[in-house]
Amino acid sequence: MAYHILEDCISCGVCMPECPEGAISEGSPYIIDPKLCTECGACAEVCPVDACRPAPKKTIGTTPG
Repeated sequence: MAYHILEDCISCGVCMPECPEGAISEGSPYIIDPKLCTECGACAEVCPVDACRPAPKKTIGTTPG
């Protein structure tokens, strides 16, 4: 699973230069391309508001409860 950026993002841009794969692009919130993300966590380490998180795993064919 790739990382994603939560709505808590303040668009400060600190994460962009830290991504070794160039997977982060500007937006509101910023966007991580899951095809480029290698889950290194560099973005999460520098984010001042803890908005970079691993994307939740998708469950296929399961029923909650």
